[in-house]
Amino acid sequence: MYRILIVDDERIERNGIRFLLKKLNMEFDIDEAVNGLDALEKIRQEDYDILLTDVKMPFMDGIELIDNVVNEKKKMRCVIFSGCNEFDYAKRAIRLGVVDYILKPVDPKEFKETLEKVVDELEAAKASDELKNKSMEFLYEHALYMLVNGEDIESIRREYNGLNLDFARFKRILLVEFNHDFFGRRDVDFKKNEKIMSLGIQRYLNLNQQQELIFLGDETDVVSTAQELARIIKSDYDEECFIAVSSDIEKPEDMKQKVDELDELMDNKFYHPEIKVFYPNMESDSSGMIQFDDDTLMKQMKQDIKMKDVDALREHFDKFCEKYRHKNECSQIYIKFLYSNLLKDIYGSIDGTGEADLNKDVEKMYMTTDFQSLTGLVEVAIDRLAACFEDKSQTGHKEVEMVKQYIYRNYGSELGIDMLADMVYLAPSYLSTVFKKETGQNLSKFIKSYRMERARDMLENSMAKIVDIGAMCGYQNVSYFCSSFREFYGVSPQKFRESGVTGEE
Repeated sequence: MYRILIVDDERIERNGIRFLLKKLNMEFDIDEAVNGLDALEKIRQEDYDILLTDVKMPFMDGIELIDNVVNEKKKMRCVIFSGCNEFDYAKRAIRLGVVDYILKPVDPKEFKETLEKVVDELEAAKASDELKNKSMEFLYEHALYMLVNGEDIESIRREYNGLNLDFARFKRILLVEFNHDFFGRRDVDFKKNEKIMSLGIQRYLNLNQQQELIFLGDETDVVSTAQELARIIKSDYDEECFIAVSSDIEKPEDMKQKVDELDELMDNKFYHPEIKVFYPNMESDSSGMIQFDDDTLMKQMKQDIKMKDVDALREHFDKFCEKYRHKNECSQIYIKFLYSNLLKDIYGSIDGTGEADLNKDVEKMYMTTDFQSLTGLVEVAIDRLAACFEDKSQTGHKEVEMVKQYIYRNYGSELGIDMLADMVYLAPSYLSTVFKKETGQNLSKFIKSYRMERARDMLENSMAKIVDIGAMCGYQNVSYFCSSFREFYGVSPQKFRESGVTGEE
């Protein structure tokens, strides 16, 4: 509905204009003034969309009225209807931007066409303003988005020159997060929620359908504000949310650091889903943290699976979980990556499962929102593994045979426990244990024994130099080779070649 002010010192003329307006079948809020001075006072107190004024009136004429208000009320459209057809009046009206100059008596058809033209202009201006406001809002949000993502503020100011970037008023940021899509719902708009707006919120910045940043000014108790926000969301939308509270923002350039801080705080919800608001320096008990080497634990669990030792697997998995239950500085994605790799190893040893089954559970794993659900998926897989092993006897240690065959083929190369363990995906300590159990001797002694056997054979059946024989058997230092041979056989390589008899013989 548009507001119209009719200005004429003749009541009958004002009534006539009112009558013509009613015949247009348009909704108008109509007001009247008896002369230019009266109209000027009304216009300065209230906003009108259309001014319909006569020219010749006491105290202040129509041209003078328009001249007084044209700069103050730039959006108001002015139309003159007058019995005065002097060219000078018309020329001044054009200069002041008057939409039309209608001569009395007013022709109803001309009046209708003029008002329709005025309304069309107002509609176009309204649409233009809305588009401009949306554009300005979009530009502001984009500039703020660039700032929280680490863009240099001076570069932003240069790019958005002329835009009022009042970022210094923001003193705290809240990160609101849901475990599922929330902000894409049509009935969700915090700006329309009076209870939320009463919390002193300065600005919203939507990140995605699950996350939104809320910017606050100076707050006496921002944690209480966050807790009240969580309570309102639960009450009005029947949804649980998590809120992270940043520390104080000293200057706009700190925004990126504060958002990173919020992301780290929000990771706590994965370990503590019962807590809804997280803030800096929260009390936490990490006294139960146990230090284990990731690689060692993973190798131990891989070996437990290969050896079908479910009890050991459960023990090592408990240690693994205990470590990451307290390791809040690790991202959820990293932990889920580790657990999905373990799940892959477990599925590889469960009969009747394929890649589709694994992918289904890995997808579930990445969809989990808390640590307990994550560990639960692996525990179920371990139970399935135990059931698969229940009626089967353990197979021989094929890894030991693989290591032996490798030594037979590469005795002249460098052979280390770590390298051999990596080759068969075992922990070095575990390989040493199972190797001795299988062969009756430790791995290093087995390597030395085989090298000595090969050296003895070469001394007996070839004319190769002793230094070359040592090198071919993995000893680059001939003195070390000779001392090792003497220690093993009780005689030096030279004397063995000469006599063909060892010390024992």
